[in-house]
Amino acid sequence: MVTPCSSSPRSPAARLGGRDNERNLRAPVKKSRRPRVRRKQPLLPLPPSPLPGDSGVCDLFETPSSGSEGADSPAASAARACCSRLPGPAQPLVQLDLQTFRDYGQSCYAFRRERESRFHPRESLARQPQVTAESRCKLLSWLIPVHRQFGLNFESLCLTVNILDRFLTTTPVAADCFQLLGVTSLLIACKQVEVHPPRVKQLLVLCCGAFSHQQLCNLECIILHKLHFSLGAPTISFFLEHFTHARVDAGLVPVSEALEAHTVARGVAELSLADYAFTNYTPSLLAICCLALADQLLQLPSPVDSHLSEHPKEEFEDCLGKLQLLVAINGTSLTHMLPLQICQKCNLSPSLK
Repeated sequence: MVTPCSSSPRSPAARLGGRDNERNLRAPVKKSRRPRVRRKQPLLPLPPSPLPGDSGVCDLFETPSSGSEGADSPAASAARACCSRLPGPAQPLVQLDLQTFRDYGQSCYAFRRERESRFHPRESLARQPQVTAESRCKLLSWLIPVHRQFGLNFESLCLTVNILDRFLTTTPVAADCFQLLGVTSLLIACKQVEVHPPRVKQLLVLCCGAFSHQQLCNLECIILHKLHFSLGAPTISFFLEHFTHARVDAGLVPVSEALEAHTVARGVAELSLADYAFTNYTPSLLAICCLALADQLLQLPSPVDSHLSEHPKEEFEDCLGKLQLLVAINGTSLTHMLPLQICQKCNLSPSLK
């Protein structure tokens, strides 16, 4: 009997069987996947524009949660770096749409005047044991340059203040969560107004990482629930545009002068948003008084007619007097809010310029 040599070739069937056995004996190997890397686009730094001031409205270089003893902390330094990136002053309206105003202006004005009292919060700090008028002023003085940094509409800022004050009338807020309430109100307002609202990450960076993404989202749900999802509040921005269109359409003032007065009035309105004393006045009354004060500052020959807003003369004079005092105290802030060519036309004292 001949024993086959080990080097002799195996049959095709034996070779297939051996391959199957070797395949079965191999351990499964998991294919490695490359991790997905998403491009992160951080908020681009804007050219610095220091904004010195002479009152609390202009303390814009520290976050509302930072104190004097924490001025040298990393959080305070980061906040100061974030807030110091201010863009240029707000630009005037490019063009007035008078045809749309003639078609829908009066009906829109009547509709918003009727809803104004329903959305107007009065004594928003009455139920707040920890939030004061000073802390509210500090928060809004920080939100104003934040809104300018993102290039947002003035309507977004006005709606932010309305959401903030209306929520304060319903729920007590802790002092260490007040800044989170401010940025959350800004996010909700931007979702209503802006085509591209800021991202949550960008808002949290401005808070120096003091709050988490989940905390902001939870507070957003709470605010919407407390306000019953009613966010279409009439604002100063709408009434300023309406009164500007109305005076131009009636031929009371040239377009160029009306646009300059609108720009100055918007700067005065920004100052009033941070002052708790002006929460007692409705947006339509504030708008017509801001325009009247703007006409005085620009020394226009045809001042705005106070009867456009249909407010009593006593209320108009009271609000206008307080706005004049506000501008006298915060004149430096107003000059930095306005374009240079318009600021030079304003009748302000040389010390304020």
